[in-house]
Amino acid sequence: MATPVVTESQGTVATVPGARRGASARLRQAASTPPGRLRVAGAALAALVVLFGAVAVEQVSTRATAAGRVVSGSEPLSQDAAEIYRSLADADTTAAAGFLLAADEPAAVRQRYEDDLATASRLLSEAAARTGSSPGAQRPITELNRQLPRYAGLVETARADNRQGLPLGGAYLRYASALMQDTMLPLAQSLVDAESGRLDADHGDASSFPVAALLLGLVALGALVRYQVVLFRRTNRVFNTGLLTATSAVLVAVVWLATASASAGAALATSRRDGSQPLRELDHVRIAALQAHAAENLNLVARGSTDTYTKRWSALVDPLNAPAAQAGSFGHAVAAGRPDAERPAAEAERAFADWLSRHRAAADKDSAGDYDAALRGTLSAGGNDTADAAFTTMDRKLAEAATAEQHDFEAAAGGVDGFLEVYAAAAAVLTALAVGGVLRGIGRRLAEYR
Repeated sequence: MATPVVTESQGTVATVPGARRGASARLRQAASTPPGRLRVAGAALAALVVLFGAVAVEQVSTRATAAGRVVSGSEPLSQDAAEIYRSLADADTTAAAGFLLAADEPAAVRQRYEDDLATASRLLSEAAARTGSSPGAQRPITELNRQLPRYAGLVETARADNRQGLPLGGAYLRYASALMQDTMLPLAQSLVDAESGRLDADHGDASSFPVAALLLGLVALGALVRYQVVLFRRTNRVFNTGLLTATSAVLVAVVWLATASASAGAALATSRRDGSQPLRELDHVRIAALQAHAAENLNLVARGSTDTYTKRWSALVDPLNAPAAQAGSFGHAVAAGRPDAERPAAEAERAFADWLSRHRAAADKDSAGDYDAALRGTLSAGGNDTADAAFTTMDRKLAEAATAEQHDFEAAAGGVDGFLEVYAAAAAVLTALAVGGVLRGIGRRLAEYR
């Protein structure tokens, strides 16, 4: 038989393979005894319970974080991106209106234009500070911040030339609008798409079901029940208090996990159906209408020199005026609204029809060669029966409907992250309770062998 060899000068012990085989054999022998089997079973059950608890806490905490981002991060950023687009489009519309009114431009029109630029600038700065991890959002934000002063400078040049009666003012305004329509608004749309994609991703993460945790919980529950049946057959004792406590704790954790996940998923689905999706529909309608209104005003600025703006008007308004069954139409956006948004959305739809009617009347006068009458029918200082007045009413009602949809979203999704965080903390406590129950239950059985 091989024995350890001790080298005095080196102070080392050479362990022979036989010693290792002997230790392994002793471990196997110890595990084959009733106390050994109890220890192995207890360790396996405790490890399974710990694994279930760890996975449940991790998956639910991840969902809670994503739900928090939906409410306080990605959804506000998505709406801010839409507001940036709306502010830019409205600035283009209002700049054209002020140009047409010239010396008669009301202070409110000028103030609206300046407010639009200020809003866009502020939201771009806030978005830049909050989207550091999103390259898809940073590029359009950086470029829009660069182009915004350029656009404002072109508009001011157009206004200055117009005040002096120089025809070049109209050319500068059309150039400014081309910069807005061909460069800035596509960049704003890229920002909208990036933030909408982030919102959808966060919504998907928050709504995902913790399948792995639930399966592990069921496996742990089944193992605990099965081992108690084995103990009953061996000992004829119906209850083991520790294992029964552990089983109850895991059962509560599994049922709560399924219930909490289903409730959170339903709340997030409601927030999407009743909030973010109708809000996107309204934002689309509002932005398309703003662009059409800009084309309406710029067509008068052009004074018949091009049909570009007439074609743009038709391309934007025709889809809005399509039947309600068609996605992207005004009627579809109104039908998608929730009860709180129904009234302002319906009033906006009526104002939309009024706007179209007044626009067509003014366009007929322009086609007949009566430019002044067309201008008065489209836009006039303090006029209440113009196309611009109808548009302003429509836009205000759409804003009211959008605010209602935003409140519906917050009511449905708010608190979901906190609810999930409570479960994560409870799962950790229940896991500790279950592990303690396993150790106590196995310990009671081991005490019988002493």
